[in-house]
Amino acid sequence: MQTISPRVMAIHQALPQTQCTRCGYPDCMAYAQAIDQGEAAINQCPPGGQEGVARLAAVTGHAEQALNADNGYEGPLTVAIIEEAWCIGCTLCIKACPVDAIIGTNKAMHTVLEQDCTGCELCIPACPVDCISLDSVSGSRTGWAAWSQTQADSALTRYTARNERLAREETEHHARLEAKAQDKLANLAEASKITDPVALDQKRQVVAAAIARAKAAREATLNRPSIDRPQ
Repeated sequence: MQTISPRVMAIHQALPQTQCTRCGYPDCMAYAQAIDQGEAAINQCPPGGQEGVARLAAVTGHAEQALNADNGYEGPLTVAIIEEAWCIGCTLCIKACPVDAIIGTNKAMHTVLEQDCTGCELCIPACPVDCISLDSVSGSRTGWAAWSQTQADSALTRYTARNERLAREETEHHARLEAKAQDKLANLAEASKITDPVALDQKRQVVAAAIARAKAAREATLNRPSIDRPQ
């Protein structure tokens, strides 16, 4: 596993962990790394609001600045609500949720676990029948005033667990492909029913290349950065 530097970890921990991508990066860790590398400003996180900018300023030593409106506006905490009458059970919202806060099965109505929803809004564009809406649950409180550190920690735990599950499933998938290819390579003459030596050797090279690709994909999954191991 790759490791994350203490400075990046500190920046990451100052973020609300909604994993909403409104900062312009795929998740809070990617945004933290971009800030550390000087590729992103500290005012691109709408869920954190102005207090979030102040927290990042304190961690990085950068001057505090106004939240960048291009990334969105500070607002109340919202949770997703699924309209039962319109849900078709396509599971696309489940796949889009970064913290596994939506449950359900194929062709069955889905439900949002409101206590785990970060209000990231990523499920809304994923829904093909537009049956998901947002409900404000924090009244007039916005930014970090509407979102506690306990909620941020819980969201990060769920996001990490989801990524680990997806990585495990991907690794197992590549391992199955590699094992299948290895078996075919070991019994190529019988499996392919090719008798011409030249054609058989060409086929052998194709299978070997497939094995190499599957192995590389599996190793790439295993070597993804860990967000909980400071360097």
